Amino acid sequence: MSTIKTIDPTSIPQPELHAYLLSAVAPRPICFASTIDKAGNVNLSPFSFFNVFSSNPPIMIFSPSRSGRDNSLKHSHQNIKEVPEVVINIVDYPIVEQMSLSSTAYEKGVNEFIKSGLTQVPSEKVGPPRVAEAPVSFECTVEQVIELADTPGAGNLILARVELIHINEKYMDEQGKLDPLKLDLIGRMGGSWYTRASGNSLFEIPKPIRNKGIGVDKLPESIQNSTILTGNNLGRLGNLEKLPTTDEIERIGLDDEIQMLSKKLDGNTEKLKKELHWLSQQMLKDNDTEKALAVLMYAEKLD
Repeated sequence: MSTIKTIDPTSIPQPELHAYLLSAVAPRPICFASTIDKAGNVNLSPFSFFNVFSSNPPIMIFSPSRSGRDNSLKHSHQNIKEVPEVVINIVDYPIVEQMSLSSTAYEKGVNEFIKSGLTQVPSEKVGPPRVAEAPVSFECTVEQVIELADTPGAGNLILARVELIHINEKYMDEQGKLDPLKLDLIGRMGGSWYTRASGNSLFEIPKPIRNKGIGVDKLPESIQNSTILTGNNLGRLGNLEKLPTTDEIERIGLDDEIQMLSKKLDGNTEKLKKELHWLSQQMLKDNDTEKALAVLMYAEKLD
């Protein structure tokens, strides 16, 4: 049995705490924040302390933290205090190495667009330029800056209101929506690790918005305590609106595959029940959730 390590965040050095936080809270989406100072000098910096927090009004937040080494403020933070505007550009896999390069601590006034080889495009409503290579860019005005502390590693929350959105149409599907399969986004992990949201790492689950699922607690105890079904399997089953009817359970018992299993196991009820749990799990992988639950409920009747 595993043991739990409990840590008081005030008892360890800031770099160690930083590492725990960033490794545990992951993957985090990554944005390029492009800003300008009052002289018009451009800065481009990537942030994984970033997300969207509201759609009405449309608000995004990113946090340029103070340096853990010398407590200095990031140039993005300094620029926004001078010119409260920012373009939040989404980072995808084709520009991940350029994103990494742009995170270098260049001197103030150095344009990371030039250093990283990315292309500046003039914005329409704000001063900072956007990244041409980004799949999506958001022109924003800064509504508020919340400085959490003046100590090394302290965050500075930049609340940015979206004023205009630019979407490269090659990342959209036939319905005009952004397609996750085409976006090929990346996420920040701990240390030097990243993850890529593409291929087999993408998956769908039904969202319990329109329907009210029965919940795992309404499943028979033998299903809840199955040694084969996982927590994810139970969650999927609990998302169904109702248990199968007696007729549905009886009909599933006439299924050819179940009949073959019954004949093959020749009266070994416990083994048949286990095989039916395995069969149900495969049905869940195939998104045949109602049938999977009917199979499990049929296994219940074998007692």
